[in-house]
This record gives sequence, C-alpha cells and structure tokens, in this order.
Amino acid sequence: MNMSTTELDIIKALAEEGNMRKASERLHLSQPALSQRLQTIEKEWGMQLFIRSQKGLEPTPAGEHVIAYAKESLAKRDETLELIASLEDKVHGTLKIACASIIGQTWLPQVLKDYVALYPDAKISLMTGWSSEISNALYEGEAHIGIVRGQTDWKSNRKYLFRDQLYLVDREISTIDELKDTNRHFIQFKSDSNYYMEIQRWWNKHFNQHPSRQIIVDQIETCKQLALNGIGYAILPSITLSGDERVNRIPLLNSEEEFELTRDTWLIGYNSTFELKQVKAFVEIVQKHAEILTKQS
Repeated sequence: MNMSTTELDIIKALAEEGNMRKASERLHLSQPALSQRLQTIEKEWGMQLFIRSQKGLEPTPAGEHVIAYAKESLAKRDETLELIASLEDKVHGTLKIACASIIGQTWLPQVLKDYVALYPDAKISLMTGWSSEISNALYEGEAHIGIVRGQTDWKSNRKYLFRDQLYLVDREISTIDELKDTNRHFIQFKSDSNYYMEIQRWWNKHFNQHPSRQIIVDQIETCKQLALNGIGYAILPSITLSGDERVNRIPLLNSEEEFELTRDTWLIGYNSTFELKQVKAFVEIVQKHAEILTKQS
C-alpha cells in the first residue's frame, strides 16, 4: 500500500488529536474535506480505521497498525530530510529539544533567542517535562538533544553545563535555625525528579521532625510565587531567582561537610545527533551561555 505524504499526515493528525475539528484546524482543511479524505483513505486500505462517535475518533485494531506505519514513515522522512540538510553549509531543518521544565522557563529562552537570530532558517520543536520524560523522548527519536537536572545515568554523549545553588527563600525567616520553631508553611515542588528527594534528605539531616505545615505543588514557578507572596517558605535553585525579589535568600548547607547544596544541569543526546548541523550550532550557543552563567555565580 502506497500512501502520499499528505495521507500520512492526515492519519497522524487524526490519531493524535482524536477529534475531527482539531485535526482539520491543524491540517488547514475544512471538516467536510477532511472527512472525505478519510473515507478515501479507508477505502484504499479496505478497512475502517477510526470509529466515529460524539466523543471523537477512536482507532480500530486495523487503524492502530496503520497509525504506527504512518508515524514510522513520517519519522523516517524527517530523519532523511535532516540528513540531507546536514550535507549543506546552511543551518536549517528542525532542532528538537526536550528540556527540564525549570530550564525551559528560566534559562533556555535567552539561548533560543540567540539561536534564532543566528539561524533564522532553522525550526525549533521544544518539549518540557521531567527527566524520565526527556530520556524517553531521546530513546523514541522525538528529540535530538535533552537538557536534564540533577544526577543523570545517561550512557551516551553528555556535556556538563552549569551548577546552581539551592536557597531557602522566605519573606520572614532569615536563618535556617528558625525552621525548628516556625509555624509557617513549607511550600514544596514535587515531581518524579530527585530534586524533591534531595530536599527531603537535607531536611532529615537537619531536623528531627517533619514540617508542621506543608503545601505541595506540581510546578516550581507556583512554588516560587507562593513564597514571594509571603504564604510560606520554599527551597529554590538560584536559576529561578533574579536577585531582585523582596525575600530573604539563605544558602542551604550540608550539616556534616558544610558544603553548599547545589543542582547540576546536563546536555545529553546520542553521538549521531550531535553531528547534525542544527544540533552542533545549538550546543555551541548553549555552552557559551553556560560559561557566562558560571562566571556570574
């Protein structure tokens, strides 16, 4: 069965959106036109690929196989286009980045600003998430390059970027010792990363009991805003703080060795993708920004 690129895109869009209206908007087709195209595709395959209902579209067993074929074919097409583009001097093609959310919110925008200024013909695909999601994106070929935080067990190519310090941030508390008797809320950011566990280990080394009051959030920016608004105290990496915030910033120290508690950032990926021109160009800019950040800290 031979399918044109347009038909592959239609199958992929319908599968990912699960909705005729959303898929039609994504493909810039009218709903009647898309419905007619789907009917033609299903006639070519001799099978119904999607079940239509008021809730949307559900793939049939046959449809699931065709969807997998379409996605695999499109991924191979994109990979081939990137390889062809890498043979030329000009940096273009799509740069696919999977990045820790905190980096995507704070540090990466300035990096990408320089990248698009230098390479206006390149496209950028950016996904943010937890470290496990970033690794999976690299495994599945959904990203060329990953930026992760903390310890990483990535076995292929990895490049150290920078280290930032952890601070206790609060509008009232000014020393670590005050945590023993405070009734203020401890605002914590919880994710699947080891950041949350590092904070728990630090707390257990310093104190015999859990905080009396806690607020748990799932976004570090929410954690920061609650602390800045005086709702309680939080432990935040320095990369999230500009230095202009009207709060006390107390560096976290390890009680035994008395070293500063820090958080590392790494660039990870496969050796083959580091050879792509758009990735090489991105890595060069990232490392320059990392050096600037290291000199400032």
